[in-house]
Amino acid sequence: MAGPHGDRRTVTTIYDVARVAGVSTATVSRVLRGSDAVRAQTRQRVLAVIEALGYVPDASARGLTRRRRDIIGLVGLVRGADEIDIERDSLLFIDHIVHAVETVLRETDLSLLLTFGNRGEQFEKRVRALTGQADGLLIAEEVLSPGELRTLAAQLPVVLIAGSREQTAADVFLTDNVSGMTDLARHLTEHHRYRRLCFVAGPKDAPAAAARYAALQPAVAASPASAIAQVIGGNFAEDDGIAAARVLLGRQSLPQAVVCANDQMAIGVLRELQRAGISIPAEVAVTGFDDVYPSRVVHPQLTTVRQAFSDLGGRATHRRRARIADPTLPPRAEVLPTQVVIRASCGCQPPETTS
Repeated sequence: MAGPHGDRRTVTTIYDVARVAGVSTATVSRVLRGSDAVRAQTRQRVLAVIEALGYVPDASARGLTRRRRDIIGLVGLVRGADEIDIERDSLLFIDHIVHAVETVLRETDLSLLLTFGNRGEQFEKRVRALTGQADGLLIAEEVLSPGELRTLAAQLPVVLIAGSREQTAADVFLTDNVSGMTDLARHLTEHHRYRRLCFVAGPKDAPAAAARYAALQPAVAASPASAIAQVIGGNFAEDDGIAAARVLLGRQSLPQAVVCANDQMAIGVLRELQRAGISIPAEVAVTGFDDVYPSRVVHPQLTTVRQAFSDLGGRATHRRRARIADPTLPPRAEVLPTQVVIRASCGCQPPETTS
């Protein structure tokens, strides 16, 4: 079809994908349907070609073959090996997202199907299987590769929660991790004048964790006398905070402040340092990110960055419903604001009424 200036615009077809991947169109179709009848190596090759060529199946044609099931799926990763302490007894990030989604669906005829698991081929198969069970998917974090995600989004409406802002295959709703972490770092380096900081990072495959660390580095560097003296890897679990604290306790000197990528790890750090006789915040300040309920009841209360869980889950659900009604809507990214919550663990003395 000729463009307005006489140029011919080509559209990538399933035949192009099959030719470049060296497989039949039937194999490409099976990959698109999420069928397990394709070898893993072949699937990855086809997905790589789909990603390279930017192939997107016709949404209107897919709609003719899909039957409404009135079910929306929510997919999330399991972080950490074992749940301990606050993770057994408190609502955490994914729990708040589930609650927000259910609150929206309560006023509809839609049901919610939950699927959680550890990253890997087995879990990816379970996610692909949902294409035959749900009308749309909410995916917390990015549990699939870009090629897999593009293929999945071509089959049914997909909305990412806490995904990458650069993702173009699906709608993305995320917290403003950059502003939140930048404001927190400035408070620590400018207000408290902490010079030696440690960062307890989140998992490398979590877009939110990567964004928080990326924001922390220039914010700390902006204070000439301050530096991130050490980075300790974590997996967003309280147990990772405990392990990080033990690493710090094994060193000759402690940092002045430990900045953690989420509240669970921060609470693990705080409690383990206290068990070793370290006074928080007199000897070491500790901060988190999320503002989950336990951050308000630990002693001292945790300075953190608040993200609006209800807005994150609620807006994503509304968008997914809209996309089910109109699959041709262009993908968009929406960034929700954050707020630094000052409590005692950073060395401040907040008002008694602060929660």
